[in-house]
Amino acid sequence: MATRKNTTDDPLAPVTLAVGQEELLLDRAVQQVVAAARAADADTDVRDLAADQLQPGMLAELTSPSLFAERKVLIVRNAHDLSAESVKDVKTYLGAPAEEDITLVLVHAGGAKGKGLLDAARKAGAREVACPKTTKPAERLTFVRGEFRALGRSATPEACQALVDAIGSDLRELASAVSQLTADVEGTIDEAVVGRYYTGRAEASSFNVADRAVEGRAAEALEALRWSLATGVAPVLITSALAQGVRAIGKLSSARGGRPADLARELGMPPWKIDRVRQQMRGWTPDGVAVALRAIAEADAGVKGGGDDPEYALEKAVVTIARAARSRRG
Repeated sequence: MATRKNTTDDPLAPVTLAVGQEELLLDRAVQQVVAAARAADADTDVRDLAADQLQPGMLAELTSPSLFAERKVLIVRNAHDLSAESVKDVKTYLGAPAEEDITLVLVHAGGAKGKGLLDAARKAGAREVACPKTTKPAERLTFVRGEFRALGRSATPEACQALVDAIGSDLRELASAVSQLTADVEGTIDEAVVGRYYTGRAEASSFNVADRAVEGRAAEALEALRWSLATGVAPVLITSALAQGVRAIGKLSSARGGRPADLARELGMPPWKIDRVRQQMRGWTPDGVAVALRAIAEADAGVKGGGDDPEYALEKAVVTIARAARSRRG
């Protein structure tokens, strides 16, 4: 058997702490340890336990040396839910973990509950893998880019954004989509490829409605809006996307000229989005931006209970925005 490396980056460190609430990342942290253990010993004994299954006294038994000298991986899920007695057992083990061939993996949500165990594991020098919940679109975009890189494939920024817009916030679905695209498509993956694979979902995206509206394409924006509503997209997400689209135009139109990278830093947008917004803002005037924002505010109130027909409120806003997008030409 391979001996354990003495490094905090080693998946076979005596104790690994997977901390966070993003299920996909937590599962990957666990799978990394199991894969490393089985690479070192194909007969590795893996025990995967929920917190309520680890009864007082069990840890000592499960981490005792095997008669057959086999490697062991013990996974404790939701370690923040362990009983007080089991927490004591784990803390005792952390003080003197098994030297060879046994790896303990604690999966912890990272909140206030069970913080004593979390602190004890960190103090004992446990290897830690951060698995934070991805709540921001920029984080999901970074995740998608990382997935393509990990698979050794190239995807354009527009393709990554289109995939996030089409799939949404579920990291498992995003990872699955990246895997499918890289398996099926040769060469660089661009926005057109994403559109072909996920056209139904992409067309239902609230951002697709916003893009068509701010480009002055009223008929296409209304078609995208009706498809979005028919496929269950929440009206509040559509008003939010409309607001983001118009505000981006307002920000860029009032910014000083410069390179996309400089403007990106100033406005908090990725450089590729600067280029897209520049194309979208050609027909806009400051008065047009003001008119569009008022229309979005009215629609937002309408979809949140201030009106009798949320669909009509959204249609009215989309038409007003598309007209405002042509105000310079008008």
